[in-house]
Amino acid sequence: MVSYAGRVEPVFKALADPTRRELLDELFRHDGQTLGALAGRFAMTRVAVAKHLRLLEDADLVVTRRRGREKLHYLPPVPIRLVHDRWVSKYTEAWAAGLADLKRDLEASMEKVFEIYIRTTPERLWQAITDPSLRARYQFGARIESDWAAGSSYRVAHPGAPGPLIEGENLQVDPPRRLVQSYRAVLDDNVAAEGTSRVTWDIEPVGDSCRLTVTHDQLRQGADEHLYGGWPMILSGLKTWLETGEELTTPGSLMYGGPR
Repeated sequence: MVSYAGRVEPVFKALADPTRRELLDELFRHDGQTLGALAGRFAMTRVAVAKHLRLLEDADLVVTRRRGREKLHYLPPVPIRLVHDRWVSKYTEAWAAGLADLKRDLEASMEKVFEIYIRTTPERLWQAITDPSLRARYQFGARIESDWAAGSSYRVAHPGAPGPLIEGENLQVDPPRRLVQSYRAVLDDNVAAEGTSRVTWDIEPVGDSCRLTVTHDQLRQGADEHLYGGWPMILSGLKTWLETGEELTTPGSLMYGGPR
């Protein structure tokens, strides 16, 4: 017979260290992070952070999943729930389970993934993503402004708009391979009410081309389509401009294009 205490003891050992608890907090805030992204938020080496993550994995408090060449870290719900259930009274368990279900439903999110192949170099593709004047060529005249340091802010604005369209933080900056950004669209009150989501740009060389994968996640289930519906037009415009030097005519460019 397997001892119940034996299953929860590694959990308590892992949670005894404040750094490991902070790592769990970081994954709770932004699930699915790489070692590099997590290490960038702590005043210690990547090796030290990796050791803490390994202990959390051994306790089943963190699970990993491969995406291309990267190893992403996630929070599994079961171990914490087992600890919770051990001391929750049978009279309050139904209430706790109901609140947990409500919390899960309220926090349910969806992910949108867009992939495109572009005949260009990683360096030129990175420049097109981060340079304000180049970005305007395929994002309907909107310019992006930032100093592109990890932890810095960015904003996307259009000359014809009274204020910014999008704002957020650069969570991970790894040129010319990966850019992770928080994303808050503020073009109108309805879209702004959706809150903050996340956009990840992954660039992978493939022969004389690049595979660009844009992942827009942490979106509320049923979120306003204006948050993510423009990505196919933007990425198609990016491919056309990099490969031909011409601007692609899209519904977005016809509606919002103009002076830059």
